[in-house]
Amino acid sequence: MLCHIPAARRGLLLWLIPFLWTLALGLWGLSRQDSVWRDEAATWQVAGRSVGEIWALLGNVDAVHGLYYLLMHGLFEVFGASTTTLRLPSVLAVAAAAACVALLGRRLAGFWAGLGGGLALGLLPAVQFYLQEGRPYALVAAGAGLSTLLLVTLLASGTEGRPGRRVWPRWTAYGITVLVCALLNWLSLLILPAHAATLWWVRAGRGVWLRWAAYGTAAVAGALPLILFSRGQSDQVSWIPPLTWHMLIGPGILLAVGGLGAWADRPGRGRLSAAAVGLPLLAVPQLGLIGLSLVQPLFLDRYVLFSMVGLALLIGAALGAAVRACAPRFPRASTLLVPGVVGVSVLALLPVELGKRAPASRVDDVLAAAGEVSRMGRAGDAVLFVPAARRDTALVTPGAFTGLSDIALAEGPVASATLKGEEADPERIRAALLEQRRVLLVTDAAKVAKPPSAERDKVKAAVLRERFTVVEDRQVRGRRVTVYERRG
Repeated sequence: MLCHIPAARRGLLLWLIPFLWTLALGLWGLSRQDSVWRDEAATWQVAGRSVGEIWALLGNVDAVHGLYYLLMHGLFEVFGASTTTLRLPSVLAVAAAAACVALLGRRLAGFWAGLGGGLALGLLPAVQFYLQEGRPYALVAAGAGLSTLLLVTLLASGTEGRPGRRVWPRWTAYGITVLVCALLNWLSLLILPAHAATLWWVRAGRGVWLRWAAYGTAAVAGALPLILFSRGQSDQVSWIPPLTWHMLIGPGILLAVGGLGAWADRPGRGRLSAAAVGLPLLAVPQLGLIGLSLVQPLFLDRYVLFSMVGLALLIGAALGAAVRACAPRFPRASTLLVPGVVGVSVLALLPVELGKRAPASRVDDVLAAAGEVSRMGRAGDAVLFVPAARRDTALVTPGAFTGLSDIALAEGPVASATLKGEEADPERIRAALLEQRRVLLVTDAAKVAKPPSAERDKVKAAVLRERFTVVEDRQVRGRRVTVYERRG
């Protein structure tokens, strides 16, 4: 039993078990049946460019993800391009976040609270989705866990108000962690008001407030150039719908669950507790993003995925309180409470767990479409993409398009420093199409396809409809590949 293990080994197991548990959850079905969806395809194709080419791209688009792209470029250079290389950083990041939750829970609410919270993080449905995602949001969650752990360590150690060598390295590490998270996703700066709420809750001294303000301001100042520059690329998020009441259901449920966990912790004003740390970390980023979305639509759960660290901490506090309540009457049974709840949760969430690891959990699959192109295409065929962003299929798997001619493309993505390249004007596309005998069209599946909006795409659709006949059509995992042959 864990209670009979020496304290030093228990301390090691406390964070190691959640780390390995979350790592196992992440490695389970990591390839998602060899599927890659459009957001991950952006990471894949940009990471395959040189540093200079990535830098040129960031001047036009996706500056907000620049640091992440450079990191993934380095990993692709060392380990090669694969779904494992694409997703393993996110798996390791969430595992590290789980370890941070475990250490936070132990410090704030005891051993079982730490173990329960650390094991719970990887089971949260939102976390399971981004646990295996080739995007930066899991890395931000790890940074949120680390920065919160550093802050709590400073508050709990009693050294935060004393001058000396023990203080500034931790505050420096705190500021650097917040800055790196902001460079990965500057909306992660919402963690600063969350930490401010914790400082207010525990009645932190003037010295703590001054240090927090100084290092937090330095982090904001370091990220400010990126924030201002990326605002000029705000068209990238123009597709996000305005905030509606039904969008608030999810955050409302999360806050209700978090509130129950905070109640179980029985927090008091002025006391450093799991509630004082976890509830602001959960609530403030969620409410802050809702507030920002009233000005400009930005409400996507992935932007505040790091708030799940707070929810896991509160769940752990509730489990720890349950163990303490059971221990006097059922001492042996109480030690099985956390493993039992985790086991039941795994079984109850099994449909969710399997669903998140299936290709259908994402909108589309770039690799599946490439496989159909390879099977259906013939040397000399032309290929079109509607919309042009579906060119990511060719950018991720160029081998599948060998011998095909991208007749709409005027300048490639690398040469134009864009994600999808620059297409020719509509009349040139029309003329090129009329010279073709066979054309492959790569587009979205009928269930998710939208009517063409760009003039170029309207021309493509019109010419294919008027001058060509469909001879083969295949829809697979959210994408559609259609073969057209010229009439007569």
